[in-house]
Parts: sequence; C-alpha cells; structure tokens
Amino acid sequence: MTNTILKVENLSVTFETYGGTVHAVRGISFELREGETLSIVGESGSGKSVTIRAILGILTGNATIASGSIMYRGTDLTKVTEEDFHRIRGKLISLVFQDPLSALNPIMKIGKQIAEALQLSKGMKKPEANARALELMRSVSIPEPEKRFNQYPFQFSGGMRQRVVIAIALASDPEILICDEPTTALDVTVQAQILELITDLKRKRNLSVIFITHDLGVVANTADRVAVMYAGKVVETGTVDEIFYDARHPYTWALLSSMPDLETKEQLFAIPGAPPNMLHPPVGDAFAPRNTYAMKIDRRLEPPEYRITDTHSVSTWLQHPSAPAVEKPRVLTERIERMLERRNQ
Repeated sequence: MTNTILKVENLSVTFETYGGTVHAVRGISFELREGETLSIVGESGSGKSVTIRAILGILTGNATIASGSIMYRGTDLTKVTEEDFHRIRGKLISLVFQDPLSALNPIMKIGKQIAEALQLSKGMKKPEANARALELMRSVSIPEPEKRFNQYPFQFSGGMRQRVVIAIALASDPEILICDEPTTALDVTVQAQILELITDLKRKRNLSVIFITHDLGVVANTADRVAVMYAGKVVETGTVDEIFYDARHPYTWALLSSMPDLETKEQLFAIPGAPPNMLHPPVGDAFAPRNTYAMKIDRRLEPPEYRITDTHSVSTWLQHPSAPAVEKPRVLTERIERMLERRNQ
C-alpha cells in the first residue's frame, strides 16, 4: 500500500477583516500519497489556495488556523516555527505559482534566478549552481539553455516562463510539488505541454503533486485522485474515474456539465447563482441555493460524509437511504456516454 506523505485533517482557516470573520476553510480533510497527483478542484473562493498557503505556512497576518492538523512525515505543520518552515518550504515542499511573470524577478537573468535557488537550497557554489541550472533548464525542455541562461523574463513566452518557475521549484529536489493553477494564463496548446511536462517530471522524480485548478478538464489526464471543494469544504473525493463517470454530488455534476465540449453544439452550461459570502456561512448544505436537487433538509442541516467505495466519498443528502432517487443532468449523462465511447475506441 502506498504510504501517505501528507495528511490534512479537520483543517479550518479564518481571516479577520473589517467586515468580520471570513470562514475560508471549514474542517477539510484529505491525504496525499507518495508518487501520486491529487487535484483539488473548485470555483474561485472555494478555499483551494488558502489550503495550500496553510500547508506552506504563508498565510497572511490576519489569518488563523482555527482547528485541525497538517501532518507531513510525522510533523504537524500547524505547530512548527518559521525557522522550521525554512527547512521545509521551498526545499521539501515546493510551489509553482499561477502567474510566472509575477513570480520571477523582471530585472534578473533567468539563469541567475535558477542558480540562486540552488545556492539557497543546496548550498552550492556559483559555478556548480550555474551548471546545475543549465541541467534543470534542459529537464523542463527550455531550448538552447546556454543562450537563454542570460536572458530576462520579458524575453520568454508565457509557457517558457512557467517552465522556468517549474525549474526553480525543482531546484531543491522536493518530495511534494504544489501547482497553483499553473496553466490558467496559457493558451490551450501550451497548457497541454505544461501539463505533460508536470506529469513527466512527476514520474521521473517520483514526486507527490497537489494540483490546484478550477477546471475539471485539466484534471482528466494529470490526476490520480480528485477532491472537489465548495464554500471551504471538501464535498466529494474519489479517483479520476469515480469523479468523471460516477460523481454523486450535484456540485460535481455542475462542474462536469460546465466543461466545454467541442462535440456538441449545445449552449455552454453555467452554474446558476454565486458562491456564498463566507462572512456568513450558510446553514445546511452550502450549495443548496444553487442546487436544483435541493431538499428541505439541505437548508437546515449540513450533510454527513457518505462512503461510496473505499476511495470515493461524498457529502450530500441525496445519498441518504430515504432520499428520493434523482437522475444526473441530461447534458452530463450524454457527455459521460461520449467520454466512454472515446475511451473504448
């Protein structure tokens, strides 16, 4: 059985603001196993980025970890000092940022930025760091690394800048690589190249990867397991196949239905309404106001977690034995049929 390298349990994070307390993450639990990719999916504001900031110990000053633990190889990261985090963050656990242009120093040469990461994390001397930086540039498929070593970020395309950021993240030989929507600003072709690169590097280096995204389409060919977040909670977890072909939560159905599909001319599905204001977390199931399948109990009581299989769990009252049987949205049923047809060809 694959060992668990990171385990988040009952994590809650709040922010104190002028308007009051924002309940950004509300009692979430998940685990990351060695050598796997876990994708955390959800709309903006669902708590994805706050979760990884808590893991990395880079929450803002007005944030508080109200409850829970983040266990990394037996160490609870919610209790370590900043000095301890210096030995973990950027070394054992690395982050690939969403916007590579803002992550890079615009007035420093690319090669120097990678080499500095090696000097800081590995204690290398400058000549050794420069040689290793060139190797890292080759490993992330940056062409003509000797020439591009002395170029600046503005001389790189968006996709190439993202490769540089990945190279910097890999400089310390981390065990865990966290990718925070690394393909958001890229066109579809470059996006596919970056996803393929991350998957290839994961396999070669036996990395454990947490992939943050709002787009389930990105997940299909990269993740092993998926955790779906909504309003600061994990509402469904499962393998990629379980989420794509046997999802049980209406929010997951809505996310799957809203994926663009070039094989149909139907109007693109949009999830009605808006996410709740987490200054005032809703009573009951947070998705109820946007959920056409909502029952009276959804507006009164928060649903428990129901175990579907050993790897698949979901929090929705629709799984209660007394709940009425419902059918998935037609657009999703037809999409699953098409996906299965393509898969079996």
